[in-house]
Amino acid sequence: MPRLLSYQPWKMLVLVVISVFVGYCSFQIVQFCWRQHTSFLHLIPGPKEGSFIFGNLREVLLMKGNPSVEHEQWLQRCGPTLSLKGFFGMRLLMTIDTKALTHILFNAYDYPKPSITRTLLTEVIGQGIIIAEGDEHKRQRKVMSPAFSHSHILQFHDIFMEKATQLRQIWTSECLKSSGKAQIDTVSYLSRLTLDIMALTGFNFKTDTLNAEDTPNKVHRAIRELLQTTKEIQTMRIFSAICPILRWIPNEGRTRMQATDETLDDFGRQLLAEARIGDTNESSVNNLFSLFVRANGSPDVPIGQRMSEADVLSQIPALLLAGHETTSAAVTWTLYFLCRHPRVQKKLRKELLAASTDAPTVDEMNALPYLDWVIRETLRVNPPVPSLARVAGKDDVIPLRQPFKDSRGTSHYSIPIKEGELIIIPIMAMNRDKSLWGDDAAEFRPERWEKIPEAVNAIPGVWSNTLSFLGGPRSCIGYRFSIAQMKVILFVLIREFELELAVPCEEIISKSTVVQWPTLKSDPAHGPQMPIFVRVHHKEE
Repeated sequence: MPRLLSYQPWKMLVLVVISVFVGYCSFQIVQFCWRQHTSFLHLIPGPKEGSFIFGNLREVLLMKGNPSVEHEQWLQRCGPTLSLKGFFGMRLLMTIDTKALTHILFNAYDYPKPSITRTLLTEVIGQGIIIAEGDEHKRQRKVMSPAFSHSHILQFHDIFMEKATQLRQIWTSECLKSSGKAQIDTVSYLSRLTLDIMALTGFNFKTDTLNAEDTPNKVHRAIRELLQTTKEIQTMRIFSAICPILRWIPNEGRTRMQATDETLDDFGRQLLAEARIGDTNESSVNNLFSLFVRANGSPDVPIGQRMSEADVLSQIPALLLAGHETTSAAVTWTLYFLCRHPRVQKKLRKELLAASTDAPTVDEMNALPYLDWVIRETLRVNPPVPSLARVAGKDDVIPLRQPFKDSRGTSHYSIPIKEGELIIIPIMAMNRDKSLWGDDAAEFRPERWEKIPEAVNAIPGVWSNTLSFLGGPRSCIGYRFSIAQMKVILFVLIREFELELAVPCEEIISKSTVVQWPTLKSDPAHGPQMPIFVRVHHKEE
């Protein structure tokens, strides 16, 4: 009897723990079901119901290409605002209604990133401006914005030109070794080019990856490891974001990322020390990171509004990702379209060759209209980030420009949305909306920018009547920097080379992780790649 009694409390404790766990799970399930049942999103039309587990996301998850294609098809069938089924019947809102998007983007702090997105991105790039929300984001953006002013872009222009010229010389050498016509993987070369540019302009750090495939320096390796993770979707990382307990399970990818984080943290502290030493010397402020440090210590910024040391260091991976990946992808897609459209390529080359100098200034570059149109059209048709998700941070009412009719025929001019409900913003579909851009909205036609439709003025983007750089307080802080860089790279390369695809055009598909990249349909395991043929243009032709 005494033995039995000695074990009884433990049994009771186990029963209590199990009961509490089951009760908690049951409560969460009931609460989830009730929220879904009472959600207004049930009234909004949407595509046919998918499976119970995956909902409409099954089509996206099983796609071999870009899910934005599926987004466009749904919107064409159902209208500019629709309701999707997510996992286990969860309702999601998707919209390209310009009034709705204006409300969401300009009230950005009421519509933060979903927790799973933040968790996934935090593992890769830390707590920088891309992750920050609310007052924290306002504080970081206020300090960082001056570094991306026009005057500082002028300062970096020579670096853009120097590195683009270096790539031109490499491609010319490849052509000479291949009887005048060389096969080039644009993804590889442009990724290295923009990494070298970002390292110099961002941190005054020389990577010189254009001249060396192998980078023995551990900082180089850490940077490349960081950037490679954005091109991969690791299943374990996704499940760990959903179920945090899985983060305790040993994982090779996480181990590599921890080592990368430690290396970049040491690198950042070295940069921070150098920036502080050079803070009194105006000539030493020659990179974005130093500009951040100087602005952060300015008397104009109240002490309570300054970034902490951890905040400053966290901008390093954020800069590398946002400043390198998106620009290299954008230039890659521009070359793709120029290969697909030889007429456009010839017309652009003619304009660039007519320039009065081989090394135009920023203002002279901005005076080339067709170059500007080609870039605008590329970023409209194929934005580097094709879609994003937001979550309602509070109960709200989203206004609509175009009402929808529910299953009972009732028209609705707004959408009551509950805290926690997800919203998909299909950037690529918005940029190619036929109701705004016309029936040829999905086609690459730079001439459309000579006179754009009046209707596109309703698109709430920060740049060029598109959502490619978003809009509102969370619009891309460095979009002018990216555009200036693209112009220089294209100016240098298109003047010098004639380009054509090295594979049939149907072989190239778009694959999206964080950024959308071209991939070969026959070799998806290789990852992003886009082989082209280049040959030196003979100006007398």
